[in-house]
Amino acid sequence: MEAIYLDHAATTPVHEEVIQAMIPVYREVYGNPSSIHQFGRKARKVLDEARRTVASSLGAGEKEIVFTSGGTEADNLAIFGVTEAREGSHVITTSIEHHAVLHAVQALEQKGYEVTYIDPEPDGRIDPEKVKEALREDTVLVSVMTVNNETGVRQPIESISEILEGHQAYFHSDGVQALGVEHVDVKRMNVDLMAFSGHKINGPKGVGFLYVKEGVPLSSRMYGGEQERKRRAGTENVQAIKGLEKAVQLMDENKEQTITRYEGFKTLFLETLHQEGISFEVNGEGTVPSITNLSFSGLNVETLLTNFDLEKVAASSGSACTAGSVEPSHVLSAMFPVEPERMTNSIRFSFGLHNTEDNVEEAARRIAAVCKRLTK
Repeated sequence: MEAIYLDHAATTPVHEEVIQAMIPVYREVYGNPSSIHQFGRKARKVLDEARRTVASSLGAGEKEIVFTSGGTEADNLAIFGVTEAREGSHVITTSIEHHAVLHAVQALEQKGYEVTYIDPEPDGRIDPEKVKEALREDTVLVSVMTVNNETGVRQPIESISEILEGHQAYFHSDGVQALGVEHVDVKRMNVDLMAFSGHKINGPKGVGFLYVKEGVPLSSRMYGGEQERKRRAGTENVQAIKGLEKAVQLMDENKEQTITRYEGFKTLFLETLHQEGISFEVNGEGTVPSITNLSFSGLNVETLLTNFDLEKVAASSGSACTAGSVEPSHVLSAMFPVEPERMTNSIRFSFGLHNTEDNVEEAARRIAAVCKRLTK
């Protein structure tokens, strides 16, 4: 029986072309990119080319890209970097953010900041008017994710950025789940800071980047050298950054085809469950093609995941960072405060590179068989 992976929102398989792009760098580019000799210059060239590629993909300038160890570090650098660099004591975020943001702003609360958490509407979307109502003179930062990692719901980033026009608050967005399945243009979206991760787009783990709009003050979170224009100390991971560059190139070359393909997978998956007579509800509206979060009434998430795994179908109860936890989803809890059962019977399915129509349909049939067996 073939194992079928439907958990690409947690992490993605590394593309073969990404691996091949990294191998020569491991073998031949071993200089420190901060060194002035030819070995260092060779490494610096790899970094410079990758920075141009990443910046171009986002509609950003080269100087606006800071390489990090991943999305979590990028989020933390944005949140702490801005709040420490600017005066202000109030932060606005949402109750459905990734823990890389939620735990960071909770740390700010311990330092004396006031944080306003905005709950989503039942469709999973944040109402921009609630952001407007929460704004204060001393608000220094607003952080709203672009796409929710558990439900796949798109957030109204451009509408929120319009509300913030003329206000001192900087606008940060976790864009990790948007890259590759949305058209990300930081200038059109008018964000000040945006975090991304390589392993969500078939790149290597342990590498990501933060977009920092020119002119936005940012205090470094690490003490050491003056890498990344003094914004992120530490010798850059040249090999991983090369892999990230290749992943971004492949992403851009195939974006339209990828979006159409994943939308087809999601439609086929849901239609097959319907054909099999499975009762479920979709959590959230206006979702990206790659993610669907389903509530199976009367069933339990842990039992479902265990049985899916026995049938060699990999899925998730939500964020990979809480995998194995028995705690209910904070995202679904915020969306459905009067429907607690949704927090314990919902599964996230996410599509990606190695899926095909055949294995998506087969996965749906195996899932249907599990649900029928458990409801007897």
